[in-house]
Amino acid sequence: MDKTEKLKVAVLFGGCSSEYAISLQSAYAVLQHLDGERYLPVPIGITRQGQWMRYEGGIEKIPRDTWLQDPLCKPVVVLPGHETGALMEWGPAGPSQIAVDVALPILHGKNGEDGTVQGLLELAGIPYAGCGVLSSALGMDKDMAHRMAAQSGVAVPRGEVILKEDRPEHWARSGRAVGYPLFCKPARGGSSLGITQVENPAALASAVREALEQDDKVVLEAAVPGFEVGCAILGRGGALTMGVVDEIELEQGFLDYGEKYHRSTAKVHTPARLDTDTAQRIQNTAAQVYRALDCRGFARVDLFLTPKGEIVFNEVNTLPGMTAASRFPKMLEAAGISFSEMLDRILAEAVRP
Repeated sequence: MDKTEKLKVAVLFGGCSSEYAISLQSAYAVLQHLDGERYLPVPIGITRQGQWMRYEGGIEKIPRDTWLQDPLCKPVVVLPGHETGALMEWGPAGPSQIAVDVALPILHGKNGEDGTVQGLLELAGIPYAGCGVLSSALGMDKDMAHRMAAQSGVAVPRGEVILKEDRPEHWARSGRAVGYPLFCKPARGGSSLGITQVENPAALASAVREALEQDDKVVLEAAVPGFEVGCAILGRGGALTMGVVDEIELEQGFLDYGEKYHRSTAKVHTPARLDTDTAQRIQNTAAQVYRALDCRGFARVDLFLTPKGEIVFNEVNTLPGMTAASRFPKMLEAAGISFSEMLDRILAEAVRP
């Protein structure tokens, strides 16, 4: 591609996920911050039912979720083939190819952050930003992510797995094995949806049922004393760029969906209120997890810092929130990397040979 030619970026947003609405907010921020001198955005919206649509209207309709009503929306399909793969749109004159150089998935949760879309793009031979199929799938599954992190030497919470076919007696045994208080989580959910803090055995059954509404695999995790910290990471292998460590201050409970996106009582301190040595240890542990899960491009690694100074892995977000107020861009901004520069680095990594 000529250096003067704009990079054509397919920005994927929406999706068949409980986090559809969050994706719309993230995509809006991304489209606002893409440098128009360097990139030609090609917004591709994915409906809640999974239909792909090319969207050519105003970006302000995306966060309002009125984008699909635009008369210029055209159905899109992905054609597999490493040499002939492409995005195709269906207009009044029939099918035509959409020219794109790279895809930027801004999708959260299932059917977007879990390796499914990444696999489809690979089959079509379309370069894409962010983690690959394996790391996306591992990062989406809290149980598997914990197993990989533990194998690399990182501390993880004590946990047990409950499957949809397991009987309530197994639920009770698993709860006793973990100990109370504990957290009951959908294994492959996001945005804290379906997560319950369980204080005693009497409250376990209802928590498991709620989690099973989100996923057919549930994890019970021991509550970790202390507070949550996070680290934004860009790059791959040994060449990683770290954002500053942030810290979540909670008045009570945990960072559920409401607190995560509305912050009624939760406060996020960026940078975290930590000494330099502790912050460095957290960054090193985050990088260790990032590499253990074979992450590339970008991800946010969340951990706990206990009162004794132990660092415990919580989860990795391979497609973290990208709104202007989201933790990921804020951590990088505090490290001197603007939102637009962050996108430059992510896209440069995606098209790097």
